[in-house]
Amino acid sequence: MKKALKISRNILLGLLLVIVLFLGGTYLNNQIRLKSEAKKIEAYGEQLDVFDGKINVVRSGSGEGKQSIILFPGFGTASPHYDFLPLTTKLEDDFEVIIVEPFGYGLSTPTKRERTIDNIVEEMHEVIQQLDVENYVLGGHSVAGLYTVNYVNRYPDEKVAAFLGVDTSVPTQKMEMINMSWFNLLKKSGIMRLVIDANPVKGLGVTKDNPNVDQMRMVTLKNMDNPTQNAELDLLLENFEATKEMTLPEDLPTLLFVALNDSRDDWVSEHEKQLAQVKTGKMVQLKGDHYLHHTQSEAIAKETIEFMKELNK
Repeated sequence: MKKALKISRNILLGLLLVIVLFLGGTYLNNQIRLKSEAKKIEAYGEQLDVFDGKINVVRSGSGEGKQSIILFPGFGTASPHYDFLPLTTKLEDDFEVIIVEPFGYGLSTPTKRERTIDNIVEEMHEVIQQLDVENYVLGGHSVAGLYTVNYVNRYPDEKVAAFLGVDTSVPTQKMEMINMSWFNLLKKSGIMRLVIDANPVKGLGVTKDNPNVDQMRMVTLKNMDNPTQNAELDLLLENFEATKEMTLPEDLPTLLFVALNDSRDDWVSEHEKQLAQVKTGKMVQLKGDHYLHHTQSEAIAKETIEFMKELNK
């Protein structure tokens, strides 16, 4: 009996040692690769000095007389520039499209500022002031909807021509805190690198012919264990709570694209309620999951062009 227990103990200790060595190896490999890849990431956009760091913005389709569309990303987006690219390329002939990469996203720096919605929206405003655009369309994807609602309430004198939401969050939606413990372990240990490196196309959710796969892979891994994004997630519930009583101004034209493949029964109805807050609004329901700007970029661009033409008559 004692011999059997000793053998079992030795086996367990051996397995534990293997796990420790494996995790140590993946961690070191990830840290070494991050330093190496930092030199290979290609710069894009322009860096703006904002409070204690730099925020990266990417302009495309600039031209005299063009209306500007300013888009903010969904939570956790590694590179908003690459994320919005399928949509940007279809809008840039008709609009100046400006993609903003908040602190901790894309090529922007981290920040020590708390990730309260007050700070995030203040940073949005500072960026837009520096962009020096007037009568702009404001919006984006996912949680950008929450921040935009807060923004137009906090800065009512801003000349926002319309709100463009791509499966955007609604202040009144049901929210539950996500337990990210296991995912954080996978990121910190370097195991997520192994998964993404093994199959970047699948790991990043892009097509095989995407020419930016390697750049997207490196930026994703750079931002994966990002303290600024982690801090934003920690305050996400509080930020929803701080905005839940806010509504869209009734004179703000609103175009919402809503995914039909969402698992929440009230997803469409929540957006219908939001749309009822404005005098001029349209909801377009599209087949697909949350990332409609990847799979339905052509439909989104077409509807946006038509909506703004009608608005500007």
